[in-house]
Amino acid sequence: MTIRVLLADDQPMIRASLRIILENEPDIAVVAEACDGVEAIEQARRTRPDVCLVDIQMPRLDGIEVARALADAPPRVVMVTTFDLDEYVHGALRCGAAGFVMKDAGPGLLVEAVRAAYAGDALISPSITLRLLRQVAGARRARVPAQPLTAREVEIVRALARGRTNREIADELVISLSTVKGYVSGIQVKLGARNRTEIAAWAWESPTMRPQLG
Repeated sequence: MTIRVLLADDQPMIRASLRIILENEPDIAVVAEACDGVEAIEQARRTRPDVCLVDIQMPRLDGIEVARALADAPPRVVMVTTFDLDEYVHGALRCGAAGFVMKDAGPGLLVEAVRAAYAGDALISPSITLRLLRQVAGARRARVPAQPLTAREVEIVRALARGRTNREIADELVISLSTVKGYVSGIQVKLGARNRTEIAAWAWESPTMRPQLG
């Protein structure tokens, strides 16, 4: 299947570069572009892409507002930016973004982020993952799960909090990929989380989980 992508960035040269990188992949197609946040939301609702690559700082509406507006829509939003300021990353996670990638992270990581978002995973540039999540810790009180997590669910939450993908979790726990996905879906329901990044943030906020994360 072809992953349909929308690019949102106020710099034409950046959009052109991202398009070249992505369309060099046989399973990815850029279906729309936007030069500001308002246009990004309009294009996303019109073209219904699978993944939106959205710059943090854009005219009219920034990337955080775009992600918030599309949080309950089909596209998964991945933030692509030159800034790794904590306020931006925190905001992106809180509004349901499915990833956060630095523009200087390289073409390989960008493509990986698109594929991860499409697969229901989440990818945050390694340079900021643990620093970010440790700073999220204690920022607010973790919500109490609607139902207690099982021992296996706790294992999976900890793995997600360390940035593991579904495939890595399946290999580590010696279970199938579909089983991992089933657990993740159940954990989202119990925590009221929209995606994997919110599960990871919850783990780092939870006093009972945080000591086990390092």
